[in-house]
Amino acid sequence: MALPEYGRNIQRMVDYVVTIEDKEKRNRLAHALIGIMGNMNPHLRDISDFKHKLWDHLAIISDFKLDIDSPYPPPSKEVLEQKPEPVPYSNAEIRYKHYGKTLELLVDEAINMPEGEERDALILLTANHMKKSYLQWNKDAVTDDLIFKDLKQLSGGKIDLTGSDIQLSEAKDFQPNKPSKPRNKRSHRKHK
Repeated sequence: MALPEYGRNIQRMVDYVVTIEDKEKRNRLAHALIGIMGNMNPHLRDISDFKHKLWDHLAIISDFKLDIDSPYPPPSKEVLEQKPEPVPYSNAEIRYKHYGKTLELLVDEAINMPEGEERDALILLTANHMKKSYLQWNKDAVTDDLIFKDLKQLSGGKIDLTGSDIQLSEAKDFQPNKPSKPRNKRSHRKHK
C-alpha cells in the first residue's frame, strides 16, 4: 500500500477506478474518493489547501496511473522518490556542554547590548538559566559564585558578577514539585 493511513479499502477502490475505461466515470469516482478520503482524515482540514493534498495522495495511491481531470497538477513521481539533501551539522565547539550553544548566543547578545536595565535583566535571566541548566545535568548543589565564574569565562571577562550582591534563584525553585501522596481515609479504620 502506498499510503497505509487510508487503508486497504481505499487502495482497492483506487485500483478499481484505474481500470475503468470511461474517463467521465473515472472523474466522478475520483471526486467521490476525494470526499471519502477527506472524511477519513479530518485532521487534513487544518492544513492549508487540504484538497490539493488529497488529490496528491490520490495520485500517489494510484502509483500515478490514474488518468483523470484533477483540479491540481499531480506531483512528479521522480520528485517524491528523490532523497533529501543531507542536513549539515555544525561542528562548532561548545565550551560548556551542559549550558548549550543557545546560552552562549545569549551571552554574546548581552555583551553587545548597551549598558542599562535591559542588559542587566538579560544577564540576570541568563545567569538563572545557567543555574537551572547546571542543576539539570549535575544533580549536585551549585553556588552562585560558580555560575558567576562560568559566566565570566563564557563572556571572555566582559560580564563579571563575581563579588556582586546579586543573588540567583534558589535551587529548589528549579526543581518540579512532587505531588504528595493522597491519604486513604479508610486505611486504618476497623469495620464493625
